[in-house]
Amino acid sequence: MGANDVTADLHWSDSQTPAATERSRAKLTAEPRAIAARHNSASDRVIVDLTSGATFAFPPSLVEFMQDATPEQQAKIEVQCAGFGLHRQALDVNYTVTDLMNGIFGTARWTAGRAGQAKPNAKA
Repeated sequence: MGANDVTADLHWSDSQTPAATERSRAKLTAEPRAIAARHNSASDRVIVDLTSGATFAFPPSLVEFMQDATPEQQAKIEVQCAGFGLHRQALDVNYTVTDLMNGIFGTARWTAGRAGQAKPNAKA
């Protein structure tokens, strides 16, 4: 295999297991993870309960693919990937908890398009 062959780096050895296990443990404790998620129709907010005991909420209108969802589509949110992800079965979309908490509510292209739609505050 040549130096530029991508398969050259794909070999896994047992000697790498302890380091990989430690990275996984660190990620489980350092990064925000969901234990539950739901849509509150009264406040029109997606509410995410985190393993830390904190709660994070956001309006679905801010999120790509959620902004035009029906109430039935908003109702079901699944926590996946050890709490790192949220899945909307009815919309067949996935979001990471970290991205949502960092204000990343869609793809770069979609976000740029929304930025162009922003309206300045009206003067009083």
